[in-house]
Amino acid sequence: MQEHTTAAPEARLIRALGVWGLAAGIINVTIGGGIFRLPSAAATQLGTAAPMAYLVCAVAMGLIVLCFAEAGSRVDLTGGPYAYVEVAFGPFVGFLAGVMLWVVGTLALSAVTALFADSVGALVPALSGGAARVVLLVAVLGMYAAINVAGIRQGSAVNAVATVAKLLPLLLLVLVGVFAIDGANLAWTAAPAAGDVARASAVLIFAFAGIESALVPSGEVKDVARTVPRAILMAMLGITLLYVAIHLVAQGILGAALAGHPTPLAEAAGRALGPTGRTLLLAGASISMFGYVGGMTLAVPRALFALGRDGFLPRALASVHPTHRTPHVAIWTQAAIVVALALAGGFDRLAILANLATLLLYAACCLAAWQLRRRNVRTGGIPFKVPGGAVVPFLALGAIAYLLTSITLNEWATAGAVLAISAILYFVTARSRAANPAVR
Repeated sequence: MQEHTTAAPEARLIRALGVWGLAAGIINVTIGGGIFRLPSAAATQLGTAAPMAYLVCAVAMGLIVLCFAEAGSRVDLTGGPYAYVEVAFGPFVGFLAGVMLWVVGTLALSAVTALFADSVGALVPALSGGAARVVLLVAVLGMYAAINVAGIRQGSAVNAVATVAKLLPLLLLVLVGVFAIDGANLAWTAAPAAGDVARASAVLIFAFAGIESALVPSGEVKDVARTVPRAILMAMLGITLLYVAIHLVAQGILGAALAGHPTPLAEAAGRALGPTGRTLLLAGASISMFGYVGGMTLAVPRALFALGRDGFLPRALASVHPTHRTPHVAIWTQAAIVVALALAGGFDRLAILANLATLLLYAACCLAAWQLRRRNVRTGGIPFKVPGGAVVPFLALGAIAYLLTSITLNEWATAGAVLAISAILYFVTARSRAANPAVR
């Protein structure tokens, strides 16, 4: 058995996240803005066969989260997937995974933050565009940063409330909309091509992604061997069932009109519940994205904290607040970066860039789960063991490889550039890290 030690910054963090708090965090950062828009993208690609893409995503994510569950029960360090890969394969591969983790979280958070500002602007025209949009973004990110600096318990409590608030309109749409479904709208007209299913599934991964960021605060989770697997499995089962139900209701109500519709769920609610239902879903979308921003503001800065802690970025990013014992410098730095990206780019552009990084990170974590089990690494008690654990990581890698077949050359080039710059940074900082070694 291999032990892995922690020291000063890591040891000062408070372990306060339990099963329900972590599960709420996973649900909160997974159900963001994507599900309010992506059903139309899936329908555009596959027509009435679009639910196949959800099932492919569910199978792929099911295999992937089993790997996350085992790796997360074996490594209790802040950084989540970054820490799993680093412990499994060493600092260089771990650093590349850490960079991809931060890129995924930052791009996804920026994409949904931009979409949130657009959604609020649609509901309150006075807040659309110009200086008002800037003020809105700064106010929301600043508020969430302040809450999370105040303490992990405060951030977790806000996430739990936001999770409940965002689920209510979606559940209402499913419960009421099922009575407005036209069965003919669910009938298949033709079997989709495997390539089309792969592309649609790769796009939908954005709606399923989030677990990699929700697990970043592993250093603040209590009893990781028990908490992480239970929270992951509980959250992902609920998310999958909800997504499939939402798409079937929207498709059953809208039929061919679902494809390409800019606000498909609001339109479905309008037809099922009238104008009030449409307004409710538009408000629900804003609430959902608002909650997502809160959840990611809790999670993503911990990746910056971990990179600073290990000397890859300025060590000031690993500073822990003397009173609240939170990574306050990383939190405020992350908030500033997200505001800048949200102002510079839109949802579609940022979301596409996030998807490939997500799949590469998932592949690294699946390999890490296999390696951690092989070496019997454990830092948080008796680890969770995936049934058929010797096979599951490779089945997950096969599913990821299938989804990667749809990635374009330009998307690969962007990911390659990020990894190349990261490798240069790793070797440039080697001397300073050797002179001032990380504390773990």
